[in-house]
Amino acid sequence: MSVETGHQVRRFFKILAGFTLLLVGIVMLVTPGPGWVAILGGLAMLAAEFVWARRLLNRLKSEGERLRQTVIPSWNSKT
Repeated sequence: MSVETGHQVRRFFKILAGFTLLLVGIVMLVTPGPGWVAILGGLAMLAAEFVWARRLLNRLKSEGERLRQTVIPSWNSKT
């Protein structure tokens, strides 16, 4: 019984930390600080517990990769 309680306590604090990072990241988008890094970190923590966070994190990763390919095209495509 105490193992299950310990698991639930860890899960609660992981979710709390994820939402805290997410909110701090949103605040840092309009104030000085690495807002996107905090948002991605919060989503990574929440993705272990919630499907919606995993989907959003995967979408942000794919859009970031698409943006990187647009801004910095690979050298192989030039030759």
